[in-house]
Amino acid sequence: MENQEYSVGLDIGTTKIVAIVGRRNAHGKIEILGVGKAKSLGVHKGIVNNISQTINSIKAAVAEAQSSAGVPIHKVTVGIAGKHIRSLQHSDYIMRENPDRFITDDDIEALKDQVKKLVMLPGEEIIHVLPQEYKVDSEGEIQEPVGMHGKRLEANFHVVVGQMGSIRNIARCVREAGLEMEALTLEPLASSEAVLTKEEKEAGVAIVDIGGGTTDIAIFKDNIIRHTCVIPYGGGIITEDIKEGCSIIEKHAEQLKVKFGSAVPELEKDSTFVTIPGLHGRPDKEISLKTLAQIINARVEEILEMVNTELKAYGAFEQKKKLIAGIVLTGGGSNLKHLRQLANYTTGFDSRIGFANEYIANDKNQYLKGPEFATSIGLLMESLKIRDKKTVAVEEEIEIEADTKVEQKEAQTNANAESQTQTTPQIEEEFKTPVQTSRPSKPTFGQSLMEKVKKFFEEVE
Repeated sequence: MENQEYSVGLDIGTTKIVAIVGRRNAHGKIEILGVGKAKSLGVHKGIVNNISQTINSIKAAVAEAQSSAGVPIHKVTVGIAGKHIRSLQHSDYIMRENPDRFITDDDIEALKDQVKKLVMLPGEEIIHVLPQEYKVDSEGEIQEPVGMHGKRLEANFHVVVGQMGSIRNIARCVREAGLEMEALTLEPLASSEAVLTKEEKEAGVAIVDIGGGTTDIAIFKDNIIRHTCVIPYGGGIITEDIKEGCSIIEKHAEQLKVKFGSAVPELEKDSTFVTIPGLHGRPDKEISLKTLAQIINARVEEILEMVNTELKAYGAFEQKKKLIAGIVLTGGGSNLKHLRQLANYTTGFDSRIGFANEYIANDKNQYLKGPEFATSIGLLMESLKIRDKKTVAVEEEIEIEADTKVEQKEAQTNANAESQTQTTPQIEEEFKTPVQTSRPSKPTFGQSLMEKVKKFFEEVE
């Protein structure tokens, strides 16, 4: 199998690193070829804090993915998150040299390149330049300007910015793991590709991806990205709270959260307990599920309040910006029992859990159904989209080249025909030129009269 036939998404998370290999089938759905998963040892709150451990974790995940897929992995599309991520709104424009020609993708890329030259804070770098809506001359609210005519091309942009050091560290880890980074994508954007529908993006929706170290948010309205942010808290801090509150080790705290945890204490009974084995001969410890839920609830409410603050910052409670489709919860943290009910109560918006298997064609054992795979599947989808664009570009280039050859051939044929047309009349003219003969000309009246007079005098003599 050629490398061009498949793509790879690499999710470098705080708790796990996942590599997914896939390709698009004849029906447009994604066929998963292989999955690799490894514990993330060198990442904290979405930021690499141990290069060598992160490299080893990436190698382990990629090796497992290669083994299960049976193909070599060279290029990967990588996700980025972390508390250093911020976003801003920016408007910019270009004046087109030839307004008689219609606007092309090259004009839009030129406008994006101009935005990328914005001066950021020291140590920051632009990750994404996302057009929201365009304006051509005096016409505004244009979604797709390609094919239109105009002198001034203007657009509103959503610009995603991150710390240069964090970006360089991720790139170095990927490179030293023997891989080439095809693209770097903001994780909430990748997750939204995997779990949101076009109708939800049109109506207005917020995706809240609760990962191990961060909670990533992306807000869409009118099918346009409106707001992104990263909250530096996730499922890991809930585990830490359980560990401290119940005086148990982290391994047991994580198991308690996953198997028995709840976000709403009122739905748990006081009489229900779970037993935790003691360490090295120490007595077992009994923990009330209601107490466990109270510990979890305190931290989850704090995270949801931060989500609410971001929704208010966007203006989600205004009538024109209202999120009709509400909230979609995804990521490993969204597996927490009763989280959806608490989110509904805290934010006032209807919510659902976003599963990432809607676009997967061959997930028969439902292994990838869990929301914890939303980001990695979204990164795979982004990688496939990049490949599709490259394929289309190559096909267009081949088509243009073929058209050019046809035009050149036609021009040569026309030139030859014209040359023959210019030569033929000369030849025909040469053959059609009348041949001069020596036939005697008919004498005039004066000449006849003189002949008769001359003859008369000769006879008289």
